[in-house]
Amino acid sequence: MTRHTPPPPSTGCRNAPVLKQRGQHEVFCGLTGIIWLHRKMQDAFFLVVGSRTCAHLLQSAAGVMIFAEPRFGTAILEETDLAGLADAQNELEREVDRLLSRRSDIRQLFLVGSCPSEVIKLDLARAAERLTMKYAPRVRVLNYSGSGIETTFTEGEDACLASMVPTLPETDKRQLMLVGALPDVVEDQALDLLAQMGIEDVTVLPARHADTEVTVGPNTVFALTQPFLGGTHAALERRGARHLPAPFPFGEEGTTAWLQTVAREFGVDQARFGAVTDAPRARARKAVAKATETLNGKSVFFFPDSQMEIPLARFLTRECGMEAIEVGTPFLHRAVVGPELDLLAEGPQLSEGQDVDLQLERCRAAQPDLTVCGLGLANPLEAEGLTTKWAIELVFTPVHFYEQAGDLAGLFSRPVRRREALKLGATA
Repeated sequence: MTRHTPPPPSTGCRNAPVLKQRGQHEVFCGLTGIIWLHRKMQDAFFLVVGSRTCAHLLQSAAGVMIFAEPRFGTAILEETDLAGLADAQNELEREVDRLLSRRSDIRQLFLVGSCPSEVIKLDLARAAERLTMKYAPRVRVLNYSGSGIETTFTEGEDACLASMVPTLPETDKRQLMLVGALPDVVEDQALDLLAQMGIEDVTVLPARHADTEVTVGPNTVFALTQPFLGGTHAALERRGARHLPAPFPFGEEGTTAWLQTVAREFGVDQARFGAVTDAPRARARKAVAKATETLNGKSVFFFPDSQMEIPLARFLTRECGMEAIEVGTPFLHRAVVGPELDLLAEGPQLSEGQDVDLQLERCRAAQPDLTVCGLGLANPLEAEGLTTKWAIELVFTPVHFYEQAGDLAGLFSRPVRRREALKLGATA
């Protein structure tokens, strides 16, 4: 079965009312972003300044690294540090000295703040400045906060990239910057599509290696590949770069719209654009159609978790035939997701922030066919008979651009098929 994407709605959701709630919320710690960032930046090290709980979280999230020494660790704040009986700054610098003397491969070191380090007001920015002066030019030391007190887990990447922007060299050259950590194979696909269109002066933040020159300036235009990079967006604009607002490259429609936005900016004619994109677009539509057979006509409810909710709702409703009941997001950044809201037809309740008990009541009342939520809610909702999809899996799995469109749809169709198979088994 082939299902074509519907035309853009006459009225989207850009001006739709948004339910804003501030109460008890269910979030996953921003330190989790280290798990994909340390794989992307291959000569960087992420040193979390935190407690043993922080260390256990990272160990559990990353699994056991058997064949290679990981590029992240935790500088444990002991009771004497927390009680002010020891000079935590001196202790931290000694740990960094030991780390860098043992690991000559480290070219970038990120000091990552946590809940404990922020509670005791440990000045990691000052520590990063001192250590940069000590180890430059061999190692660049930066800092950002990964604290989970008020943040969701994808904000760790945003804070990390935003911390890099002020250190980027200035340039006047005309260039495109792709912003967001993508798996290498997906990034290569995007760069290949752009190169086929004749757009070759492209820089990527974050780069895979510290010695890859990433520059920024008034003639830089940037395209976000992730919808949770509001802080990085603001930091780049402060450096004079200009944002290219576009839907995000999820599914055939989003990828095409994202590429078209870039192509128009660089004067790519429609004939060349079609020659480059027609074949992968057809493959993406065919791949998504397999999942659409399961998802068409089903309802979906999004809890706020990753800030990917609005682009994913657009993809599921327009390419997979689903009905969105509620689309919750931790933060609704209109400068970033405005083009997505234009494509999302009126109907779903948009919500920003969370009062988790009230949102659970709305979800139970709606009884959606699929609920996208965090790990802490998934098992209880499954026990109540609701079908769930873990939001965190959407960040760890390659889902961007044409060749991954079918995989993205499959992440949503598989739990629905599983539930249907269990029902059939129960009645057999």
